[in-house]
Amino acid sequence: MAKAYASTILKAPVEAIWPLIRDFNGLPSWATNIAKSKIEAGLDSDVVGCVRSFYTTGGEHIRERLLGLDDANYMFSYNFEKPAFPVRNYVATVKLYPVTHSNETFAEWSATFDEASGDEGKFEKLISKNVFAANWKNLAAIIKEKKPKMATGATRWKAGQPNKVWTSRAIKAPVDKIWSVMRDFAGMGAWHDEITKMHMLNRANSNKVSGVRDFYFGAGHLQEELLHLNDMERSFSYRINKSEIPWINYVSGPRLWPVTSNNTTFGSWFGDWDASPQDDLVLIPRTEINVYQKAFATLEKLHRSKK
Repeated sequence: MAKAYASTILKAPVEAIWPLIRDFNGLPSWATNIAKSKIEAGLDSDVVGCVRSFYTTGGEHIRERLLGLDDANYMFSYNFEKPAFPVRNYVATVKLYPVTHSNETFAEWSATFDEASGDEGKFEKLISKNVFAANWKNLAAIIKEKKPKMATGATRWKAGQPNKVWTSRAIKAPVDKIWSVMRDFAGMGAWHDEITKMHMLNRANSNKVSGVRDFYFGAGHLQEELLHLNDMERSFSYRINKSEIPWINYVSGPRLWPVTSNNTTFGSWFGDWDASPQDDLVLIPRTEINVYQKAFATLEKLHRSKK
């Protein structure tokens, strides 16, 4: 199975960009080479199952069906009803994420499909570059010119904030370089200046799921257990087993994505726990700023120093 992919950082808040692209009939307003479009059967463009019928500027006719639309998570998926390319089982997804550090947007477009024998890699490259990347570039130019704003009363996460802390950052370094450092569960003590004496208990391998790292964060002594590690999506999660901080059921973890438009990285980090509302007034901003965002910033700085 082939996979096409392109991603970028768009310089506007996600709440301003999502209305521009969620209209399944709106391709001519932001996608390159699309001349006109209509939704068949008189349906609204946000009716899941509707089919858009559109023409390229070269006169090619294409039909696509909306498979899913998610306003809470800024994403939609669709397939080919009348293909633009000679591929089978095509399913594509567009998804946006807020970049909380800069109030911008990470945008990714992906598709999986089967290519015919002899075409291996041909349409994967063509769709990634000539469709997905080209359309992101065109949308970025529109955003730069029109500077879209958030609608009055717009809210992030219509279904509620997904975690007690969910924070993200555009990191000016290649994703594989950042991940090669982050995936070492016992390595954070080497690059986060407030973490000391970090080591794996019982001499466990630092990438052993169920392994426990022991360390000091400032004067506080903590132990954290690795819950999952995934090199395919560049993510891991962990829970706190021992801490003097007044929280329980703490679970956290980062994930990285490639930004293909400039060979950099988008990273997010979540944290969930139980604590008193009064303690959370301190814990939430301290954890976001001093742990998660500081980790991303320090990794970027570390990469620059090694160049």
